[in-house]
Amino acid sequence: MSDEQVIERYKRDGEWGLLVSVDCHDCDPKKIRSKEVISQFVIDLCEEIDMNRFGDPIVVRFGKDPKVQGYSLVQLIETSCISGHFAEDTDRAYIDVFSCKEFGPKKVAEYVAKYFGAKKYEYSIAFRN
Repeated sequence: MSDEQVIERYKRDGEWGLLVSVDCHDCDPKKIRSKEVISQFVIDLCEEIDMNRFGDPIVVRFGKDPKVQGYSLVQLIETSCISGHFAEDTDRAYIDVFSCKEFGPKKVAEYVAKYFGAKKYEYSIAFRN
């Protein structure tokens, strides 16, 4: 579905929320390992998709198991939240945007992939009712 079709369905069907999950592969290792880049990313993303942030981003690095080691991100927005997990072992980024305000999922996916220099990405959409 195009972003226009998603937004049209969202409004027409009276959905409560919209979720896009973006999986990015082969990201720029320096970017996904930088707290500063990740923090600025979510600030920039909120501006790009016209979401009002509620507080500062929370960005924490942890994980004893190398498979899951890396930064995690949470940014509250007035209409829900944005979360992310950055897997250093595989140079992957997993970003979720959930909001009860409509937005363009493809726009989000393309923005995320470009921001982190992903060589490949995929995304899925869920309407929440």
